[in-house]
Amino acid sequence: MNLDAYFQVGITVDLGSHTFQPDEIKAFAAKYDPQPFHLDEEKAAKSVFGRLCASGWHTCAMWMRHNLETRERLYSGPWEGQEPRPEFGPSAGISDLKWLRPVYAGETVRFSRMATSHRPLASRPGWHMLSVKCEAFVEN
Repeated sequence: MNLDAYFQVGITVDLGSHTFQPDEIKAFAAKYDPQPFHLDEEKAAKSVFGRLCASGWHTCAMWMRHNLETRERLYSGPWEGQEPRPEFGPSAGISDLKWLRPVYAGETVRFSRMATSHRPLASRPGWHMLSVKCEAFVEN
């Protein structure tokens, strides 16, 4: 197996979906993003959003959870490559993050990812920098 196939470069991988419930939205916001439109329905109704909505960081955290669960499922089998099996490590960061619309209480978001490229890291032999396009869409 070559690394492009292993990392599924160019293939959109469905990571599953999550429904954002009011109590969960409030609990996440209370700990990590305590803005009124994430914490209180009445205050949210008077905000620019018009009703309770999830923090963008909450949607990102749920994307990561689904990504890790999918990664474990997809990459836990036997390794048949010529090189040592790649190991996944920490994220090198995020670029071009955009929240295009709020995620309101009760809405379901579907998550996906597509590896766009990878390259070896000179500073860490055996490691690769994997670039991934991450997406989340509210289901209708």
